[in-house]
Amino acid sequence: MTAILEAQNLVKHYGDVRAVTGISFSIAAGEIFSLLGPNGAGKSTTIAMLSTLYAPTSGDALIGGHSVTRAPMQVRGLIGVVPQDLALYEDLTARENLTFWGQMYGMAGGALKRRSDEVLAQIGLTDKANKPVKTFSGGMKRRVNIGVGLLHKPQLLFMDEPTVGIDPQSRRAILDMVKDLNRQGMSVLYTTHYMEEAAELSDRVGIIDHGQLIALGTQAELTQQVGGHDTLRLHVGEDQNAERLAEALRGLPGVIQASATDHEVAVIVPEAADALAPIVAKAGEAGLKIKSVDIEEPNLEAVFLHLTGRALRD
Repeated sequence: MTAILEAQNLVKHYGDVRAVTGISFSIAAGEIFSLLGPNGAGKSTTIAMLSTLYAPTSGDALIGGHSVTRAPMQVRGLIGVVPQDLALYEDLTARENLTFWGQMYGMAGGALKRRSDEVLAQIGLTDKANKPVKTFSGGMKRRVNIGVGLLHKPQLLFMDEPTVGIDPQSRRAILDMVKDLNRQGMSVLYTTHYMEEAAELSDRVGIIDHGQLIALGTQAELTQQVGGHDTLRLHVGEDQNAERLAEALRGLPGVIQASATDHEVAVIVPEAADALAPIVAKAGEAGLKIKSVDIEEPNLEAVFLHLTGRALRD
């Protein structure tokens, strides 16, 4: 299948800070490709380079055959960008925001009005078109932000953590919108630190950490890296030291990885049923109490834990 995007050893340094250190991947036309990683992994910096906002320190990328470093204007005509930070004017209405940004894309007149109407319908805000954005919920603002990125009918849409800080209902609406856009033929590069979003949306996933792409493939290909292993998610009380529990479990036979986040410890084991009793006993020896346990089959978060030794939600 033809690639709409080819990233070629992208590097971005800010002085001594190595934000991105040699990322290469491609996105096929019509594909949803997710970059999955924790906050600070380099996802937003990668988007910024691909959208021509930042020049790479080295490397390049081709979008629709055009170089982001040598032909940025041609690239900008092919892409839509939905940034993590809202790019809206709060005192303007939803329609006025679309009109303003449409004019920035060089659109005008009846064509811009018709396209704004189409986008308002697409993001489910036709009935709120003439309301000031400052009166909107966080989820509704996110949808207007997405609408801005859709105005000029891009071939490839970049979505950088579009569901951060919104309620579950709005999150559901955005995920459904992404799938609908893809069914209409749009290619999507989606960044997230939520394993569930990447699992639901993606044809392929790139796992990124500390500026490096550490794994890439379909979900089936990635979960094969942890084989048939299960993940035990141990919930401890607020008065319990989750990191001390993780340390105690790391030396236990059969424990492949153990990582603490807040009041939870994620443990990768070959078989949950066999490992649970020894883990509870070890916690008791350490003077720690486990409140509850969730058992998960191999998933993308387990892959991240397996590859890095720490939880995706760090």
